[in-house]
Amino acid sequence: MFRAAKLLCAALLTPASAGHAGPAPDLRAQVVIYGCTPAGITAAMAVKRRGHDVVLACRDGWIGGMSTNGLGYADAGDHKAIGGLALQFYRDVKSYYAERHITDIPAPQRHPGISNEDRDTQWVFEPHVAEAIYRNWLTRNGVVPVYDFKLRIDRSGVVSRGGKIREMVAKDGRRIAGDLFIDASYEGDLMAMAGVSFTIGREANAQYGETLNGNQPRNSVSHNFTRDVDPYVVPGKPESGLLPRIEPGPAGVEGAGDKRIQAYTYRLCMTKRPDIRAPFVKPAHYDPRQYELLARYYDTGWRDPFTKYDAIPNGKTDTNNFGGFSFDNIGMNYGYPTGSYAERERILAEHRDYQQGLLWFVQNDPRVPADVRAAMAPWGLCGDEFRDNAHWPREIYVREGRRMVSDFVMTEKHLRGQVPTPQSVGLGSYNMDSHNVRRYVDARGLARNEGNIEVSPGGVYEISYQSLLPRRGEARNLLVPAAISASHIAYGSIRMEPVFMILGESAGIAASLSLRSQGDVQDVPYDALERELVAAGQVLHQPK
Repeated sequence: MFRAAKLLCAALLTPASAGHAGPAPDLRAQVVIYGCTPAGITAAMAVKRRGHDVVLACRDGWIGGMSTNGLGYADAGDHKAIGGLALQFYRDVKSYYAERHITDIPAPQRHPGISNEDRDTQWVFEPHVAEAIYRNWLTRNGVVPVYDFKLRIDRSGVVSRGGKIREMVAKDGRRIAGDLFIDASYEGDLMAMAGVSFTIGREANAQYGETLNGNQPRNSVSHNFTRDVDPYVVPGKPESGLLPRIEPGPAGVEGAGDKRIQAYTYRLCMTKRPDIRAPFVKPAHYDPRQYELLARYYDTGWRDPFTKYDAIPNGKTDTNNFGGFSFDNIGMNYGYPTGSYAERERILAEHRDYQQGLLWFVQNDPRVPADVRAAMAPWGLCGDEFRDNAHWPREIYVREGRRMVSDFVMTEKHLRGQVPTPQSVGLGSYNMDSHNVRRYVDARGLARNEGNIEVSPGGVYEISYQSLLPRRGEARNLLVPAAISASHIAYGSIRMEPVFMILGESAGIAASLSLRSQGDVQDVPYDALERELVAAGQVLHQPK
């Protein structure tokens, strides 16, 4: 049964593939949102506040996406570029800690050349705090999430008629009907099942006239090996084969396109506090050979594994990837975006094994230098986080899944201000940030990573309403605020959680305007949308 109040269905809907009436949907609403990410939550808030009924359907059993699953060190960029509900979230974070008189608040990193004003906000937080804030938001606004609604990942998952989505269908047969749909999933599952065009991987630089897209061996400087590390099973002998997690191919052509995507990771919440520390667990499939390349890196004298244990309140961390061999599971996620649920679970299990094994290896294995093991010894998971999942984040960081391809595509040129961006619905400012996509053997016969790009766009930039819109001929009542129409490298900046909150709210406001006018989402008049966005506190243009 749904864990949400049932709504009456106005009428039976007819699947496009059938000539007879289908079953009545279990729920119906004016706006149906798929994905309980920050984008989905702010979209639901915006819709509900404008008097429309809404169903917020979660694929899994929780809300908040990465903001409640370990990403507590906000990738905010220029704070002045953040408004609306996104800004309110960070204000609520500060209020939460102030009301409890918690003063152990680490300062977020200051980035040169951008504004990091506090404005009564706080940009670092614990996972359970983000979840409490989001739950409070939804409860106060009368939004009851529908949990464990796993959309069928085939064309039977969406019922369309007349160019509009009419229903979405879960694996277990539950159906939700609506007048307008919002795909707020990181993976873009709903829009893909609706037949909307999408892409995966890296476009060639030539496709959109970019410089940082496609294969990037020359520019992949950060998070790479800074010392020579032999990649062969028997050092110096290529005929012995490669160590695990290394591709056999050469560097390849600079700027050439491919289907590789940036690496995923679990953003761990870790601590050295003895009162809440939960020991790392040796995974059942632990294989120390998977980490031989890292051991050889340590043998060179490299000693910088703890740089991205970013501090969040109460003696905890948001632990991210750092260096040539770290928590990013490079090259092991290619099948995830379009995979079945079984295939995705296999990939997720492999990522858990990899990361849990890495923690065990660095803390316990005699192949690791004693000083590294001693430095790692006090660390563990946070025993008061993710209690329903053995203190492990419930959701992996899908940095990049499908990306919609619509009539307008956000590119590096728009982010750099080289071409104009029409119809702004929010701002971004973070680096064009792609994590590595592969590990290979370079021309010198040494291990090398490829794909990491960290280049500033040069300031804040506008994100177009048109990048949230499918082509009219593909879907006339769908908005996509997370898997938006953007090139790989542009998406590398747009994909940050504060921006998803901004775009989700803007999509919700656009949905309301579309319903009121009874027109297609492509026909929402921008002047009216702009007025409502500004009234909601969104920042649409260069902040003063």
